[in-house]
This record gives sequence, structure tokens and C-alpha cells, in this order.
Amino acid sequence: MSRRPPVPVPAGGARVEVVGLSAGYGRRPVLSSVRFAVDAGGWLGIIGPNGSGKSTLLRSVLGLHPYEGEVRIDGAPTTGMPRRDRARLLAYAPQLPVLPEAVSTRDYVTLGRTPHRPLLAAPRAVDREVVAEVMTRLELTALADRAVVTLSGGEQQRAVLARALAQQPRVLLLDEPTAALDLGHAQQVLDLLDHLRRQDGLTVVSTLHDLTLAGQYADRLTLLADGRVAAEGTPEQVLTAEALSAHYGARARIVPGAHGPAVLPVR
Repeated sequence: MSRRPPVPVPAGGARVEVVGLSAGYGRRPVLSSVRFAVDAGGWLGIIGPNGSGKSTLLRSVLGLHPYEGEVRIDGAPTTGMPRRDRARLLAYAPQLPVLPEAVSTRDYVTLGRTPHRPLLAAPRAVDREVVAEVMTRLELTALADRAVVTLSGGEQQRAVLARALAQQPRVLLLDEPTAALDLGHAQQVLDLLDHLRRQDGLTVVSTLHDLTLAGQYADRLTLLADGRVAAEGTPEQVLTAEALSAHYGARARIVPGAHGPAVLPVR
């Protein structure tokens, strides 16, 4: 009797470098000469006021939006990389995912296995095992047969994350992973991300609207303003009252904490 192949083990995170990235929409420039790097297993938070180009930056890194400049994964440029190869390295959880009607949570998560199986092939035993393991880790097993569109906001967010993790990527790119979540659910999602990152060695690049959550969870921050990098460094270096005043037009006090700074708006 042939033995079933074991569930593949993720290869760990990869270093991501973005060099001189510029992008726009038609004649309207959005990003100009953006540069950043995040080490394997690190968490880079991309922050900035509305319209600063955060989502466009993530989509450009993924190859979903045209850009000038270079994106490198472990030193290798992604330009010209086949889409399936790129999907084995990079997984994306968008801010507003399109959730198909009448598709179960299990089948939705299984879509993450597409880059790992032949074109049009049905899920294999190893795909089903990966999906089951990911859903167990994200506490989605009891919801497996429910239509994904009927889940609560927090449950849908976990399903979107599960689909991305089912790709077994080396880099996870997340666009506002706590959007539309209350504080408790936002903390649960970020705690889970941090646990998975440390357990699997994943590299995380995420945009974050909430500056306190950004300061508490990310290792390093890149602040975008008007499509350019206005500041980069540790949360303590980037989240300053002066920077928030200059780039957000905000009055705020920065409160140091054991896990990073918190941003307190001041009337």
C-alpha cells in the first residue's frame, strides 16, 4: 500500500526588497521611488494618510499593478516570474475580498491551493490535508460547510487569511487586515498573525490604518505621504508627534509601552 505524502512544511519567510518603485493610474502618479526592505520572518507595517498609496504599493509588489523599479524576493527580481511561481512565494489578503456566493468556507480556503496543483485538476489528498490543517489552526473547522458569505465579519477575515495561508507562501501581504473589525476582533486577528509568523517564520507586509495597532505589532514601519517614503524605522522612530502632525494633520501624544508605542489623540 502506498503511503500518503506528508503535508508540506512551509519553507519559512523570505527577504523582500523594493527599490525605486513608482506607479500610478494613467497620467496620475501615486508612488514615487518607494524603497523598503523587510528581513525574512519580519513584520513591516505600511502606514500613511488616506490616498498615500498604501494599497497600490501592495498590489505593485504582487505584480497586480504595473510599476517601474524592482521588487526582489531573497535577492531575485520578480519581473518576468511566472504567475504560479509568484503565487507560491507571495499570498495576498485584500481589504475588500470578493466572496463568491454559494461557496462553502472549505471550498473557499481550498482555492488557495490552486498554485500547487496542475491546471484544472481537482484537489488532491495533500491539498485537502493542508486545507484541513490551516482551518484547524484558524478555528474554522466548525464553519467548513457554511457558505462563506454567511459568516460574520471576523469569521470572514479568518477565512480570507486561511485561503492565503493555504498557498503556503513565504511572504504574506495584507491590506488592512483589521478593516471593519471591532477592537477585540482586530486584536485576535493580529495576535493570530503574529503567532503564525513566529511559528512558521513567515514574512509579513501589511498596511494598517490603526496606528496604535501598527506600533504594537509590526517590527518596523514605513510611513508613506504623497506617494513617497516620509519615514522608516522602528515604531518608536516613526510614530512621533511631529510626524503625525506633519503628515496626518493630527494632534497626538505618543505613549510608550512594553510592546511598542500607542497613539493617543489629543483634543
